[in-house]
Amino acid sequence: MSVNRLSGPLDDPAGETGYPPQPRAGFFTDTSVCIGCKACEVACKQWNLLPEDGMDLTGMSYDNTEALSGTTWRHVAFVEQSGTPEELGMPAFGAPDEQQVRWLMSSDVCKHCTHAACLDVCPTGALIRTEHGTVLVQDDVCNGCGYCVPACPYGVIDMRPDTGGAAKCTMCQDRLGAGLMPACATACPTESIQYGPLDELRERAALRVDELHEQGVTSARLYGHDPTDGVGGDGAFFLLLDEPEVYGLPPDPVVTTRDLPSMWRHAAAGALTAAALIAGSFLGRRR
Repeated sequence: MSVNRLSGPLDDPAGETGYPPQPRAGFFTDTSVCIGCKACEVACKQWNLLPEDGMDLTGMSYDNTEALSGTTWRHVAFVEQSGTPEELGMPAFGAPDEQQVRWLMSSDVCKHCTHAACLDVCPTGALIRTEHGTVLVQDDVCNGCGYCVPACPYGVIDMRPDTGGAAKCTMCQDRLGAGLMPACATACPTESIQYGPLDELRERAALRVDELHEQGVTSARLYGHDPTDGVGGDGAFFLLLDEPEVYGLPPDPVVTTRDLPSMWRHAAAGALTAAALIAGSFLGRRR
């Protein structure tokens, strides 16, 4: 089991695993234009042959899936808010102190972290870094131990009840191999989900934030785009209109295995010390 620490360019994690260097691609999700149609959820389930999650009302607006899971790899959140325009960080369409209502919608997905803790803890090598820089679960290698589930700082990975193995977004590995975009990005009617080279998407996202700020949407901010954050930047990042916690995202995600190297060094030092003490005790007895 090796710790996933990149020494080369953060935008080429695949190169660290021996694949030919290539620009890293991923997702940019602009929640400001998400209409909550769930086309991405449906496309993901159809392409990946995932079972449906039922059509019962959950008490969470029109959200019937509630969260990412082993059988839901794209999840559209519906967040209903009310407050004054200043409180909501949006332009005033009436009196400045008038209560307004808005819905925040966001399609969540695996972040395909640069420093992926799930890779670190997998004992069988079922989780791998692909040639596209994504993180993939190999179903035929996964033994269902579940170590990756608590290791994910975003709570993305889950166990599939029908197979007993871990499962999450593959970024449509088979489609990428055929030169196609992931199904969710292809199906999105508003281009809320965009797929492409991450450096280009980051530039586009920064311009979009500036545009929204000029329009008076002061709450707009990016999430997961920074290569210097606690996971080395995400392969799927977002434009949000409120704090990350509102969308169910951790405010400061950190790779959960960041202390493993130092722990192993201390464990090795402790083992050597113990071995030396035992050897010394044995030699002392022989004398």
